[in-house]
Amino acid sequence: MERTSKNTKISTGEIEVVANQVEVLGKCKNILPFEINTDQEVREDLRLEYRFLDLRNETLHNNILLRSKILKTLRNRMDELDFTEIQTPILANSSPEGARDYLVPSRINPGEFYALPQAPQQFKQLLMVSGFNQYYQIAPCFRDEDPRADRAPGEFYQLDFEMSFATQEDVFKVIEEVVPHTFKKFTDWKVEEGPFIRIPYKEAMEKYGIDKPDLRNPLVIQDVTKVFESSDFNAFKGKTIKAIVVPNGAVQGRKFFDKMGEFATTDEVGAKGLAWIKREENGEITGGIAKFITEEIKEKLQGKYNVEKNSAIFFIADELEKAQKIAGLVRIELGKRLDLIEKDIYKFCFIVDFPMYELSDEGTIDFSHNPFSMPQGGLEALKTKNPLDILAYQYDLVCNGYEMASGAVRNHNPEIMVKAFEIAGYSEEDVKNRFGALYNAFQYGTPPHAGAAAGVDRIAMLIANTQNIREIIAFPKNKKARDLLMRAPSVVTKQQLDDVHIQLKKGD
Repeated sequence: MERTSKNTKISTGEIEVVANQVEVLGKCKNILPFEINTDQEVREDLRLEYRFLDLRNETLHNNILLRSKILKTLRNRMDELDFTEIQTPILANSSPEGARDYLVPSRINPGEFYALPQAPQQFKQLLMVSGFNQYYQIAPCFRDEDPRADRAPGEFYQLDFEMSFATQEDVFKVIEEVVPHTFKKFTDWKVEEGPFIRIPYKEAMEKYGIDKPDLRNPLVIQDVTKVFESSDFNAFKGKTIKAIVVPNGAVQGRKFFDKMGEFATTDEVGAKGLAWIKREENGEITGGIAKFITEEIKEKLQGKYNVEKNSAIFFIADELEKAQKIAGLVRIELGKRLDLIEKDIYKFCFIVDFPMYELSDEGTIDFSHNPFSMPQGGLEALKTKNPLDILAYQYDLVCNGYEMASGAVRNHNPEIMVKAFEIAGYSEEDVKNRFGALYNAFQYGTPPHAGAAAGVDRIAMLIANTQNIREIIAFPKNKKARDLLMRAPSVVTKQQLDDVHIQLKKGD
C-alpha cells in the first residue's frame, strides 16, 4: 500500500500500519483519574495514588530512566577507580547517627529489635579492618525524619565509599573524579571541575549563614557589629549585627523593602524586624533607619564594607547563631527575588572543619555530625580542650545550595573512641554494648581510614533540574510519609503483633 502521510517530528512518523484485526490485551477503564501527558496541575496525592499511571508521563518516565543511567555511571566510575562493591546488612543494630531509627521486632528473640541502618557506617569501617582497602555500594539508608522537598521520608540511597590509609584530601580527589564526570555526562549546563574550593564551617556560617551555601548567589553576609557600637538605635544595642550589601539595590521601591521585611518576620525565618538603608546616586543615605546613620557610621560602611553608590543594605540584629541563620535566609531570598542566581551552572564546594560537638536542646554535649569521626588534635584535644572548641575531620560536598555528600576521616583508635563518646555522655560500657563490633575490631590493628557518602537521589534531582525529590523516585511517599499507592503504613492483625511479641497501648 502506498504511504499516505509522513510526520518527521515524531519517532514513528514514517511508519504506516494497516490493521486487519485488533486484539485488546489489557482493557482500560473509560475514564482515567487524570490526564497523563498534560501541562495542567494534578493533585500530588492523586498522582501518588495512581503512580503506575503517573509514571507513564513522559517527563517523569524520562527522570526514572535518567536515574538508572546515573546509577550505572556511578558504578562504572567507582569500578574504574578500583573500588570493590560490597553489600552490607539491612537488619542491623541501633546507632546514634543523627535521626530516629526504624525498629524491626525480632520474632525469634522476644523483646529485642533490629534497626534499619541509617547508613552502613559501622559495617564499612569493619570492612577496612578486614583488609578491603577500597569499598563502595549504592546503599539504602533509613531515617525516621520529617520529609522536605529535597529529602525523601524514611528511605534514601547514597553512593557510600570508604578507603584505608586515606586522608581527607584522598577522599576529596575521589569525589572530584566521580561527581563532575557524572554531571557532565547528563547535562548541557556548565559543570565546575575539581579541585573544589574548601570553606571552613565557621566561615560558611559567617559569610552565608548556612553550611550548604549556594555559590551561584553573589551576595555575602558581613559582620558590622563594631560599626554600630556607639549607635543610638536601640534595636542594635547588645546584639550581633549582620549586613547584606546589595549592589544597585537602591533602584528598588519601598514596596520591595516592605515585602522583604514581611518575609524576614515570618515564623519560618524568625526575625523581629529587618532594618535597611539605601545609598543613593548622590551618596545620600535614605530610607529605613537612615536617621541613625551618623557620618562616622557612613564612612565606615563606605570604606571597609564596600557600600557603593546605588547600593542597598539590609541589617539583621540578634544573638550570634540566630543572626547568622536569619541573614542566611534573607540572603537566599534576595538572590531569588532579584534574580541574582547564576544560571545553567553547577557550583561545588567542600565545607570542612565542622565542630565535633554541639549543645543539644537540653543543654548537654552532643555530637554535631558523625560520632565515629576523628577529632582534630586526637586524644590530646579531647582531654584538654573545651568540647565546643574541638573541630573534627568532617566534611560535606555542597552543590547549588544542596548538601550532596557527607563524610569524615574516621576514628580508628579505641582509646580515642571511648573518650569521644564519654564527652557525649556515654560510658565505656555503653560503647561496648552499643558498638561492640567496632570496639572489638579496633583492638586488632585498624588502619587509618576515611570515606564519604553522596546522596544518589539529590544527584538525580539536580541533574534532572527539578526541585522536588519525589520527581526522580519511582514510588515515593508523600509529605506525611505515606505510600498512597501501597497504602502504607497500615494497621496489622493482632496475630502479626503476637508473633513479634508486641502489644499496643490502649487507645493506639
